Amino acid sequence: MGLMSKIVGVVFAVLMFGSCSVHRSAGNSATAPGQVKKITGDKSAKAYAPGQQKKNGNKN
Repeated sequence: MGLMSKIVGVVFAVLMFGSCSVHRSAGNSATAPGQVKKITGDKSAKAYAPGQQKKNGNKN
């Protein structure tokens, strides 16, 4: 009975830990707004900030 309970315990642990997943999102771009500003040559990074995208009505 001891071997059976160990097997059940291992299977249970594998199922519990195997079902966990972590999803991480960097938003639309992995580049910071200030870096995008430098690349494009704009004077302000405001247009590239995530909060400003919501204000402008973009659905990204």
